[in-house]
Amino acid sequence: MLLGLDPQRVWGARDLLALMADKCGVSPDPEDREGGDVIDPELTLAGLDAFARRLAAAAERSVPVLFGTGHPHRLLGFYGDLADALSAAGCAVLTPAQGCSVDITTRFGLRTYNLDYVRGVALVREGGAGGAGREPGAHTHSPLPVRTALGAAAASGGPLPGLVVGDHGWVCGAGQLGIEAIGLADTDDPALFVGEAEGRVSVAVPLDDAVRSDYYRPLTRYVLNRAGLSQ
Repeated sequence: MLLGLDPQRVWGARDLLALMADKCGVSPDPEDREGGDVIDPELTLAGLDAFARRLAAAAERSVPVLFGTGHPHRLLGFYGDLADALSAAGCAVLTPAQGCSVDITTRFGLRTYNLDYVRGVALVREGGAGGAGREPGAHTHSPLPVRTALGAAAASGGPLPGLVVGDHGWVCGAGQLGIEAIGLADTDDPALFVGEAEGRVSVAVPLDDAVRSDYYRPLTRYVLNRAGLSQ
């Protein structure tokens, strides 16, 4: 799944596997087809360090920042704490297109979602009365929400983000449009690592994006400390 990225070159299966082995630490052997994927924790730490440096640079320059996640049930707290820290450091945390509808093609067909923000972090909710107030939001890989948000920001004459922070289509969609983007990616999201290799994603941090939300708290503390943003 490209997540909004339009690769500059053709990535064959072996090329992609070699990239993921380099970026994440998965097995480079195409015949290794059993068991779970492995992520090298040293590569995760290196990615978090690079991620933190980008946040520190954004804080130093007080650039507007847009946060968005396709994993609100897992990662909302992680991004929310970062948004709070950057806001306290003087960055505008943008919330364009709140309440706007986004039509996304899913395995169940075309579905309408509404763009919402919680703690300054964008997410989508199912449209209609059934989605109103539902927590914590829907899982999506689509780049359409970030395109909608950026389009609304441009149309209103408001500030555009100097940095987009998130995952899935939020990162690839923004990076494809030339906006600096950093984010988290699991081994089943190779598009972010392709984007990083091709220079359109600034940082892709390899980690498991589907564990309990409280498991990310040590990562939050680590990133904020490394970025000099601890409160």
